[in-house]
Amino acid sequence: MKVLFICNLGMNRSRTAAELFKDQFETKCAGLYSNIVKKEELELADLIVVMEESQRKELEKRFSQICRKKKIICLDILDVYLYNDPKLIKILETKKDLIR
Repeated sequence: MKVLFICNLGMNRSRTAAELFKDQFETKCAGLYSNIVKKEELELADLIVVMEESQRKELEKRFSQICRKKKIICLDILDVYLYNDPKLIKILETKKDLIR
């Protein structure tokens, strides 16, 4: 399964998640405001995972037709973690059952 992780910048939360789950899924990461997600990435993804509900809304605003056809889940992880932060990894591991 192809999983696209999205956060604000595509540098910390989504990048950590993509690294963490790369052995279980084909993962990519992107951001909304830097390392900006591309239409093609969304189209190729089987599952889109955002970190905050506001990111889902922004994606739906920018790519409404694609988002209507895709499964999008929100992990509810605030933007307070750096890349590979042990606390972030622990949170992601507790939410791994949502990613399917």
